[in-house]
Amino acid sequence: MKKIVIALLLLFLGLNVYSQTRRDRMGNPQVSSEPSEQDIEKRKRMIEERKLEYIDNFLSTLEADEFQKVIIKQHLLTYYDAKMAVLKTRFEHSLDRNNAIKALEDNHFKELETVISEGDMNKIQDMIKGDFDEKAVKKEKKKKKKKKKKKG
Repeated sequence: MKKIVIALLLLFLGLNVYSQTRRDRMGNPQVSSEPSEQDIEKRKRMIEERKLEYIDNFLSTLEADEFQKVIIKQHLLTYYDAKMAVLKTRFEHSLDRNNAIKALEDNHFKELETVISEGDMNKIQDMIKGDFDEKAVKKEKKKKKKKKKKKG
């Protein structure tokens, strides 16, 4: 009797421990570990590539010439770097962070206003606020490629 009670107790504890481990679809346990240096570098590289692709897609919507687009691209890259620096900085209050971001948005593109058209400046302001629809630009590029293939 004593052996049966001990066996049931061990079985019960064993099943609880087994059920608390996280498992994937195939039943293999998932081990959560911190990312390695290679994973971190790979992720940073992917983020940088994605940022450049996003900016290039945005620049394709502007009516500026190539020289102006290069200048705009440089300003956008420095803007995103400055914004990341502001976001990584510790502030006492979230209002201070919001004010710093607002000041960055207002002042960073002041010198571009004299170089580019008002329509392009409005597009830049919309992009900064998050109103740029990249999916529509990608669809438009895809349509242009399709038309080019049909003609050629």
